[in-house]
Amino acid sequence: MAVKSYNPTTASRRGMIGTDYAKELTANAPEKSLVKGIKSTGGRNNYGRITTRFRGAGNKRRYRMIDFLRNKDNVVATVASIEYDPNRSAFIALLVYADGEKSYILAPAGLKVGAKVMNGAKAELKPGNCLKIKDIPVGVNIYNVELVPGRGAKMVRSAGQTAVLRNKEEQYAQIKLPSGEVRMVNVECRATIGQVSNFDHMNTKMGKAGKKRYLGKKPHVRGRAMNPVDHPLGGGEGRTAGGGHPVSPWGQLAKGKKTRSPKKNSSKFIVERRKK
Repeated sequence: MAVKSYNPTTASRRGMIGTDYAKELTANAPEKSLVKGIKSTGGRNNYGRITTRFRGAGNKRRYRMIDFLRNKDNVVATVASIEYDPNRSAFIALLVYADGEKSYILAPAGLKVGAKVMNGAKAELKPGNCLKIKDIPVGVNIYNVELVPGRGAKMVRSAGQTAVLRNKEEQYAQIKLPSGEVRMVNVECRATIGQVSNFDHMNTKMGKAGKKRYLGKKPHVRGRAMNPVDHPLGGGEGRTAGGGHPVSPWGQLAKGKKTRSPKKNSSKFIVERRKK
């Protein structure tokens, strides 16, 4: 287990469970050539209006440029380090290719420093190697899956996640996603063998509200705690339970109403819906 508990020196420490980075990570600073600045929006759009509530502040971050394309084929790369990325829940791995080029990838579970990784049809079926779906056997666990060939991985990227290649036909393959949804994906799309690292991310506990603020998340205020002018559920004397069905401040039903458009073009690629 890559988690650790703390001595209850304070009330917040008592319930805190953190990730044991010392056991997992091998570098403290990122590769400078693969880092750029990232601006925090505070949940505001280009007009300065809040479009996503309860965001703001948080620690300053630098963005690590991750290679989601994995299109440098048939060149062996060596894992130089396993690193922390503040922009995602998974760990990242720094690769150094045989020609000297460096890149970051999402690290799979079990990847160690010094391991060899490769992309393309000649790559072996081992964690961290990236191949087209047509070159991967049925039943293999995959992650970092493309939706459209050549546009980079979009699915199965968060900590501990893995999908299963369930079936292949002429042009499309069926992939069972972590949500339980079965989706058809073009066989020319790329996927990476294995499971995303940092599986124990789900077992961590922040312990205090301040930890959430470090991540740039403000307190999430209940509608019932607001005034009538601010929310449909607001107002009343004491803890009133009225207000009818739970809704957003703009009247959108919040519990179970389907918001996906039935005319959405990608619906034809969904074979089975996700589990409720």
